[in-house]
Amino acid sequence: MDLIVTLQCQDQPGIVHAMTTSVLACNGNIIENQQFTDPTTNMFVMRTRIETSESIDDARRTITDGLIHLKPALTFRPNEVRKRTLIMATTESHCLRDLLFLQELDEMPIDIAAVVSNHETLRPLVESHGLPFIYLSIDILGKNVAEEEILTLIKSEKIDLVVLARYMQILSESFCTRLEGKIINIHHSFLPGFAGAKPYHQAHERGVKIIGATAHFVTPLLDEGPIIAQDIAHVSHSASPEDLIAIGRDIERRVLSQAVKYFAQDRIFIVGSRTVIFQ
Repeated sequence: MDLIVTLQCQDQPGIVHAMTTSVLACNGNIIENQQFTDPTTNMFVMRTRIETSESIDDARRTITDGLIHLKPALTFRPNEVRKRTLIMATTESHCLRDLLFLQELDEMPIDIAAVVSNHETLRPLVESHGLPFIYLSIDILGKNVAEEEILTLIKSEKIDLVVLARYMQILSESFCTRLEGKIINIHHSFLPGFAGAKPYHQAHERGVKIIGATAHFVTPLLDEGPIIAQDIAHVSHSASPEDLIAIGRDIERRVLSQAVKYFAQDRIFIVGSRTVIFQ
């Protein structure tokens, strides 16, 4: 079995030794290992990929028993098992198209269970990929009812990750709290940036020379969640607002897809208000 194990705990002597000993105890062999100690929080994180002849349950039990004295947060995932993912979008398709395309190419290791939208615009795109499209009108249902339906779907479909692919609705504080660390959003700027409507028009008016996008975890603090991935593009005075929008869309889709891939491969650790990412 090809198994991904992640560990997060307070830094202390003997963590690596305990992990290697536990892996050996389950007839395992380490084929990848990355680790980092955050000096601010003294938090130690590690991602280990192992091969073992034991079952997932037996390997989990053996490794957990060998590390229990460290009081760690542990996760175990067979490498071939993909994260069950729910995508939420509104009318813009560029981020959604990229995720669908990469999954079809087998370059995005997620299992898309469905796409939820507060508009019907993207139904033909989603259904052309053979995926369920779920229309939930915020105006008709109200935010509370719509969010409860989404939470019911997340539970029934055993969703591991929610991706906001340009979903243009603010999620409630309770919704964000219940799914903290499991919702990724793409923001249309290299945070911090221009707030409010028409950010690219604001950027054009200010004569910016760099535009970008930021993928981050969603928290009750809206766009202040831990940052996962960012990228930028240099632009000149000759770029129109429409040029900036086109460039921005390209950055957004790439940055969101990168963040989703990191999550899908168990490469992200939330440490305090920021992330540690093993690339």
